[in-house]
Amino acid sequence: MKKRIAIFASGSGSNAQKLMEHFKRNAEAEVVLILTNNPQAYVLQRADNFEVPSHIFTRKEFFETDDVIRLLKNLQVDLIVLAGFLWLVPGSLLKAFPNKIINLHPSLLPKYGGKGMYGDNVHKAILEAGEDEGGITIHFVNENFDEGEIIHQSKFKIEPGDNLEMVKFKGQQLEHLHFPKVVETLIKKMNR
Repeated sequence: MKKRIAIFASGSGSNAQKLMEHFKRNAEAEVVLILTNNPQAYVLQRADNFEVPSHIFTRKEFFETDDVIRLLKNLQVDLIVLAGFLWLVPGSLLKAFPNKIINLHPSLLPKYGGKGMYGDNVHKAILEAGEDEGGITIHFVNENFDEGEIIHQSKFKIEPGDNLEMVKFKGQQLEHLHFPKVVETLIKKMNR
């Protein structure tokens, strides 16, 4: 029986697309749902392109009801993947899916994590600090932003003269390369 993956995203969804591509013809798992808090998110178009159902939810629905949890349970979701999802995950969802929610963060945590540290904010902070390397972290989600147990980290070199776009590009290359493989490894462990 294939494991079932749900992906939460708030924006463009390039990592969600890489995951949908990776698991489209995969024997281990499949992406069964894309969820977003942003009705304008391009990830909805990407989901449509892959014929993956999507669900848009409100802040109230996410934080004050069990509607999202019920939907995930009804679809028998095994793993929840946050791919550019910007809200803190409520305790009720963490409790419903213990150690079954993972996130991708665009820095080498614990550096440059926490509230407000996402996307360009992270890359700008790394450049302003004069770091000579950047990277990505894939981690389990807990009740705090970017503090869950680390599953995987990959690094890239920041060269003198690298600008925001270059740092972003290098990070995204690592995300697209490693995120699907790490998710597949987790799925294989679940299947044991």
